[in-house]
Amino acid sequence: MSPKSGDRLKDEGTRLQVTAAGATAGVVSRFVIAPLDVVKIRLQLQTHSLSDPLSTRNLHGSPIYKGTLPTLYSIFKSEGLPGLWKGNLPAELLYLCYFAVQFTTYRQTTLLLHSTLGESTLPPSLESFLSGAVAGATGTTATYPLDLLRTRFAAQGNDKIYTGLLPAIKQIHTQESYRGFFRGLAPALGQIIPFMGTFFAVYETLRPKLSQLELPFSSGGALAGTVASVTAKTGTFPLDLVRKRIQVQGPTRGGYVHKNIPEYMHGTWGTIKEIVGREGVRGLYRGLTVSLVKAAPASAVTMWTYERALKFYGSFGEGMGKGKGV
Repeated sequence: MSPKSGDRLKDEGTRLQVTAAGATAGVVSRFVIAPLDVVKIRLQLQTHSLSDPLSTRNLHGSPIYKGTLPTLYSIFKSEGLPGLWKGNLPAELLYLCYFAVQFTTYRQTTLLLHSTLGESTLPPSLESFLSGAVAGATGTTATYPLDLLRTRFAAQGNDKIYTGLLPAIKQIHTQESYRGFFRGLAPALGQIIPFMGTFFAVYETLRPKLSQLELPFSSGGALAGTVASVTAKTGTFPLDLVRKRIQVQGPTRGGYVHKNIPEYMHGTWGTIKEIVGREGVRGLYRGLTVSLVKAAPASAVTMWTYERALKFYGSFGEGMGKGKGV
């Protein structure tokens, strides 16, 4: 691979190598940030606040979380160490499948744009945005049931609604039909398309410049991934929170660790209006701090692992994936 072709993520590796590297990066990243993900979900589902005494009157046994470290400690104290990895199995499957689909779609979309419009027709940042948006939407839709399962398991306290992955799938299908697995898909797509478009646009812009710097682990990709993720996450966070609130709707809504989750029945915009009406604009940003804290190590680990996994898979097989994509 020439230096020129290695300047951009989308130009590297065969289709099979990209898929394998993306899946590897997803699994490693997920395990590292799992406790922060549980904390984020618990904070996003919390509708009450210590700053508003009136909101804590009807908790029905719900915990009150405030801040990342106190929430980590509270979960550990009440649910033990395994509580910080609740939902890890569906989450690992989610990350494994999502990142494999995302990186593969990103590369294939870029190749399609090149073959259709020519390599120099679109500005690099716009090309990255379009490829990232398509990749994010495709990965989200294909793996969404796993995302919903991850959220529901992470939202469980000591009182279990679901005893395992297969029983949960059967229970959701029985009680809510196939549509139950796709609760919140609309805000998910509304969030992921601009998120991934912005992420890859920022990442592809910064990576060539940062790769020339002397950084820990000799990777400018890790720092570029962190900056890109924080930028994209902040702009799209309200829709991520709305997605989580809608994912736990249904017949089990009152059985999670937060017993007082409101019922949202009017779609994405209706949910946003209800949250703002009850909790103020700040209610749309519950969990943002831990989300940004999580974004830094998650993106750094993802991109650092992806780059090295891609080199590893390429090192023992120049012919890996030969004939299955350029």
